[in-house]
Amino acid sequence: MSTEKQAQWLASPLGQYLKEQEQALFDEAVHDIFGFNAMQFGMLAMPLLRHCRIPYQFGADVAGGLMQCESHQLPLQAGSLDLLLLPHTLDFSEHPHQTLREAARVLVPEGHIIMTGFNPVSPWGIRRLASNNDDYPWDANFLSLMRVKDWLALLDFEVIEARMACHMPPFRNSSGHGRLGSVERLGARLWPLMGGVYFVLAKKRVIGMRLIKPVWGKSKLKAGLLPTPTQRTDVQNKHE
Repeated sequence: MSTEKQAQWLASPLGQYLKEQEQALFDEAVHDIFGFNAMQFGMLAMPLLRHCRIPYQFGADVAGGLMQCESHQLPLQAGSLDLLLLPHTLDFSEHPHQTLREAARVLVPEGHIIMTGFNPVSPWGIRRLASNNDDYPWDANFLSLMRVKDWLALLDFEVIEARMACHMPPFRNSSGHGRLGSVERLGARLWPLMGGVYFVLAKKRVIGMRLIKPVWGKSKLKAGLLPTPTQRTDVQNKHE
């Protein structure tokens, strides 16, 4: 994927529309996630971590960001991230399933992953069929939400939230968007599964692991664990 093509498309009316829709979703989702390390892979022109309260944040991409790498080969230690954002990363990965495997590897237990991707069962998917496969973003993988959720389940992720966005048909010009602003609101209510973009928030679960929390305000030693001195024991100790 060319970063130049991506930047040009995001600057178009349709790209601006997608950015506005997705930025709002990420802003709301990251606000209440805590930890130490957060990374955004891809779509670095969108500041998706701007409302995140995790102290150390950085971006990565194939040819940009603090760390340059492939999404399916992250040069990070296992269990090193508390939050990982993958905006359309699966769409442009040559190995999308392996990308999710890497996400599971680098996340801490109970860590979060947030993803977006293009929905093939939507007007955007129909537009893709009628477009040149070399044009961005119609050259994306367009994975179905059902498949992505199946992959997450196999990797022991729990889906916390899944929704659709970008219900407006993908017109080229801004005038179409202006006239059909009501379509977005109606689409979210009347045909919620037909949005052009899916949004998923999931948490990494570790089978058999239990988080043990301290119980405050109780005695550290239970009654009966220590013997209570008797009169005979006291007398015996005095003679010794």
